[in-house]
Amino acid sequence: MTIDLLATCWTSAGDAAPQRGDERSPIPLRTRIEAVAAAGWAGIGLVHADVVAFREQHPLSDLRQLLADNGLRYVELEFLGDWWTSGPERAASNRIRADLLDAAEELTALTVKVAAGMGDVAPDPEVFLTELDTLANQAAERGTRVALEPMPFSSNVRTLDDGVAALQALGNPAAGLCVDIWHVFRSGTPYERVAALPRELVFVVELDDGTALPEGSLWDDTIDRRQYPGRGAFEVPAFIDAVRATGFTGPWGVEIISAEHRALPIAESLPRLAAEVKACFPAG
Repeated sequence: MTIDLLATCWTSAGDAAPQRGDERSPIPLRTRIEAVAAAGWAGIGLVHADVVAFREQHPLSDLRQLLADNGLRYVELEFLGDWWTSGPERAASNRIRADLLDAAEELTALTVKVAAGMGDVAPDPEVFLTELDTLANQAAERGTRVALEPMPFSSNVRTLDDGVAALQALGNPAAGLCVDIWHVFRSGTPYERVAALPRELVFVVELDDGTALPEGSLWDDTIDRRQYPGRGAFEVPAFIDAVRATGFTGPWGVEIISAEHRALPIAESLPRLAAEVKACFPAG
């Protein structure tokens, strides 16, 4: 059985992390792409800062060719937040939106991952849905789609049920879910709920692992202490079975955000990680 794995942006970024500095990877993008391909991955994820850094030196058509030359068939982009806001936050978000949608069209990206509310005050539900509809329509016009990621520290989309409710109320086929095992487990959502997800809503699936209980805050746990699938308490094979029950077949994202992983050379970590992930897939 072929298992297509996609190394999400942080998995190949080396010493870079969400909301740390400008988020740019210190590793040249060519080096990352070649290492991902050499380790047998089928796709790669890129964060906005990586796209901008490449575009400062080369046209995005060169990036498209680089991906093709290395046989990487899947690309995803991230991470757009504040897309429902107004004022300076919205202006900054709009610049990132334009960059990501331009890149998505040029690179034929499968998805652009988007955030829900992350502040102390939840977005107005009606505004949130109206703006998500607009964003999804813009993505569809560029040949891609948006994946909303439920997170237990979100102010309005903490769980899969929250995400499903919003997306079903929206009813836009270009908007779906990013289902990350870390957020599913940490929100206390049983895997039976994953298995019951409507297939048409499952756009992105991400694998990782962790301890039974968070170490430190949820935020610190998610950006510093994720483990390779199979090493922790998340029962990754059971999660994979639940995802497969929806009809999802891949590509399977792998998102390792941890201090331990960041310290390893990617030429060493990426082959090892791919092997450990594949060992979590039940036979058949």
